[in-house]
Amino acid sequence: MGTLEYNSSRPAINVEDETLAHLKVVIGTKLRRHESFMMTWLPDQRSAAGRLTIWMHPSIPLIMEFDDPKMAPIDPKRLERMMEHLNARGELVLDQIPR
Repeated sequence: MGTLEYNSSRPAINVEDETLAHLKVVIGTKLRRHESFMMTWLPDQRSAAGRLTIWMHPSIPLIMEFDDPKMAPIDPKRLERMMEHLNARGELVLDQIPR
């Protein structure tokens, strides 16, 4: 289980390493193109929040920490589905990421 930390303003988001590897490519592609977008997820069950959304922007620090030192395999079809989903909605919903 890796983590994604955005702007260091909240606790890191826990994300399974394989999904985080795919997110790294998708988020990196969008931000490299200077395409901002929203990202939404369900927080840790210990949190009182029901759902959190952030605005992903190239100027805001982003850290992805993987638990496994080996790079997770990347599935090109999964990347394609994730990009289509994001581009259609303008939002990446972590708990609804297509497999």
